[in-house]
Amino acid sequence: MTALQLSRARLPATTTIDIMDAYGDLRQQAIAAERALTVYLNKREIVTLMTLGDDPEALVVGYLRNQGLLHSADDLIAVQVDWEVEAAVVATRRLPDDLEARLGHRTVTTGCGQGTVFGNLLEQTALAALPATTLAQSDLYQLLTNLNAYNDTYKSAGAVHGCALCHQTEVLDFVEDVGRHNAVDTLAGRQWLAQAASGNADIFYTTGRLTSEMVLKVAQMGISVLVSRSGVTQKGVELAERFGVMLIARAKGKQFQAINAGTRLTLDSPPPRPPAARTSREAGV
Repeated sequence: MTALQLSRARLPATTTIDIMDAYGDLRQQAIAAERALTVYLNKREIVTLMTLGDDPEALVVGYLRNQGLLHSADDLIAVQVDWEVEAAVVATRRLPDDLEARLGHRTVTTGCGQGTVFGNLLEQTALAALPATTLAQSDLYQLLTNLNAYNDTYKSAGAVHGCALCHQTEVLDFVEDVGRHNAVDTLAGRQWLAQAASGNADIFYTTGRLTSEMVLKVAQMGISVLVSRSGVTQKGVELAERFGVMLIARAKGKQFQAINAGTRLTLDSPPPRPPAARTSREAGV
């Protein structure tokens, strides 16, 4: 089989502008880049993504994978990105039999920048049973501490979301982009393109909301623990229950909210309760 032809069209994730601060001082400030990239699949225009441009090939492959428009990495012939024309061209050996039907139905999701899910993917997705990954509270705290070493673009420029593939307390790969759906798609693409040692990933971390889109994409990657510093949506909880994904929401410091956890979360390191949260039994009532 011919080797995959893959461009390496990365661009800097930030740019610099002149700003005036609250004191009237003029200075330069790093801001997140935002670039349009139109995706073509076998010469068919699919979508235009807004992205930092930090890893466009992986983003495009992951997007097509998560939309069900690519079935296998082995089907890929070439992924070529040309920023002069703001286009990504993907050549593949086969397309879904129901491609036209998929492209004819689009659901605009709550993803930053309005993500799109094709072809009733939320209703049609059938996944193999996910592993019932367990997690200790102490390991969760250590993972959150380890994640503090990342978020480089956010720290310098803000205006981005970050996502990570993790194995218990270890961060295997981390991606930032202007939308959390772009970040998760890039990680999915890297999985297929074998660009990261993420084969044993069992936890997914995101800075964004745990929506139906995020739960679906993480379940498609075979991961059953989804952690976020943000909250959940009703549809996200429904899909987590359907696919067997444990959600850890509002995970900041020593606090979190576990949903669909059951016995999979071991509470081995509970923080001290604040005085107002003491139970009547603890208060001697």
